[in-house]
Amino acid sequence: MTDSIELNRLSWNERARIHARDANGFYRLDEFRRGADALFPIEAAEIGDVSGKRIIHLQCHIGCDTLSLARRGARVTGLDFSPVALDIARRLAADAGIEADFVEGTVDMAPALRPGPFDLAFTTWGTICWLPDLRDWARSIASVLAPGGELYFADAHPSFLVLEEVEGQLEATHGYQTPADAPLVAVDATTYTSDPTKLVHQTTHNWIHSLSSILGALIEAGLAPTMLHEHEALPWRAHACMRPSQDRLWRLPEGRPRMPLALSLRARKLG
Repeated sequence: MTDSIELNRLSWNERARIHARDANGFYRLDEFRRGADALFPIEAAEIGDVSGKRIIHLQCHIGCDTLSLARRGARVTGLDFSPVALDIARRLAADAGIEADFVEGTVDMAPALRPGPFDLAFTTWGTICWLPDLRDWARSIASVLAPGGELYFADAHPSFLVLEEVEGQLEATHGYQTPADAPLVAVDATTYTSDPTKLVHQTTHNWIHSLSSILGALIEAGLAPTMLHEHEALPWRAHACMRPSQDRLWRLPEGRPRMPLALSLRARKLG
């Protein structure tokens, strides 16, 4: 898997530089520096009071959510495998006058880099698709949490990820569980923010993980699910047919069959 991870790191280093410019306002960085919250309505409604909590934000990218949690009174550490993204996150923290720690590494390195204990592990939106094995993910989370600590997770729904848009219709195209040693290969000319800048590193590897593999990995690692919600919206435009709404989320157009586009869950460390 090392080659896949390094391939993805090259792309994310490049994307981070584009995202830092925020030419089309996808990340609302100017608003964020003036005090705007970066969390989307789904996690903002579910995260609860984090004041005084010790939080590790896994796959934090350029740090907007990390710093939003810190603004809410938490003591937050952001972890990401992209050194470019972390440099941007540190600059954003300085610009906004927010204190947070940032550390470079992959999720499986978290127990060695920041063993905690943490009260909350936070990871949202476009994270596990970059991980070949969720058992390593879940074990790392369990390792850094204090007894009774929690995971909060939100991402695209596995049943939605198998679909591709073909002539305006969504069709099942991918298997519901991607083998760890046979990742899906994506070639994207630009990043997901609609910035027209052409990427040099256009190829990435990713994985679809079934709902049972997500929950099974958590349970096996000693994390007991306490909440599972499905949502008919996503923070990004996954397909051209999707339409924006006033809450910064994207939905399928009226008249389409209802389906879950996203899921969110909480899981508590036993013991």
